[in-house]
Amino acid sequence: MQLFDVYSLFDVVPAKAKGCRVWDEKGVEYLDLYGGHAVISIGHSHPKYIQAITDQVNKIAFYSNSVINPLQSVLAKKIGELSGYADYSFFVINSGAEANENCLKLASFATGRKKVVAFRRSFHGRTSGAVAVTDNPKINSPFNLQHEVCWAELNNLSSVAQYVEKDDIAAVIIEGVQGCGGIHIPDAQFMKDLLALCHAHGTKLIVDEIQSGYGRTGKFFAHQHYGVKPDLISMAKGIANGFPVGAVLISPEFEAVKGMLGTTFGGNYLGMAAAIAVADVYKEENLEQNAAQVGQYIIDSLRAMPDNGRIKEIRGLGMMIGIEFDEPVSPIRQKLLYEHHIFTGVAGQNMVRILPPLCLSKAEADEFIKALAEVLACK
Repeated sequence: MQLFDVYSLFDVVPAKAKGCRVWDEKGVEYLDLYGGHAVISIGHSHPKYIQAITDQVNKIAFYSNSVINPLQSVLAKKIGELSGYADYSFFVINSGAEANENCLKLASFATGRKKVVAFRRSFHGRTSGAVAVTDNPKINSPFNLQHEVCWAELNNLSSVAQYVEKDDIAAVIIEGVQGCGGIHIPDAQFMKDLLALCHAHGTKLIVDEIQSGYGRTGKFFAHQHYGVKPDLISMAKGIANGFPVGAVLISPEFEAVKGMLGTTFGGNYLGMAAAIAVADVYKEENLEQNAAQVGQYIIDSLRAMPDNGRIKEIRGLGMMIGIEFDEPVSPIRQKLLYEHHIFTGVAGQNMVRILPPLCLSKAEADEFIKALAEVLACK
């Protein structure tokens, strides 16, 4: 039996990893500036993370949500303290797409409405509801819910208001920073006005922090840069450093109804042990501060590079950085990977995307800056 080949793969087989380093099966060392789609938050193979998972699997790895799992409450308390959202409820599931699905359901249940406003260039996942609010025709299947979705432009309040003012919109869903769409950052005033608009018309504001959350932008959530407090927050990726865990933070006005939401694997013992270890390391090692400082150092260093006419714009917050070119970036990424042994990502055809583990050092950042300068010097 063969794999259903839907990915474009680099010819690299990772065999082990530590911190911000990955080694392939031949022993070649790579610098990881992509963190597996922003998933690796505390670094690869952190000893406290490994110990927590090992200890838990020797006790109990899984049981259903029909019994009390105290680890869920432990994680909820830690996330509440780290994020400043201790007054919110915590619902833990498996993935980011599922987190967004549950946000959309909660908003619809609460308002009795079924329409949603989403934004151009957005990405919220690949399951039916999440993909319906994703602006990418390549992954929207013939079976979709897009007839209930209204499309707006980021940082254009009137493009949202034309729908919300009709009083039939359940939710507006927006990313803390648009990731796959090209590292586009909402304006702080736009976010404040958006929240006020939603609340004036009984619409719930969902902020998708799956990629931009867990300290990646230098604050626990990206929307905290903008001074807003949304109704629902989706998160995943960095929460468990590679173990599949997602979550929804739910503001106090939502009423929990038995059977409203559910999950088979979500909140399992092993996943909770992994996420608790991540939360502890995140706090102990000041990774939020490191993401802010080293991320800004990368942005400043990139902007200070000699202008060779190839870089169009650099956008980013913390360790969520996009380098936009006037040309396709595939050759640049291949040189970075095969000649300089550095993993990077993309956003579209013309952007190199940087999403490193939050423990990245300035010395490691300098490796990348030097390598990129050498690649760009050679046409």
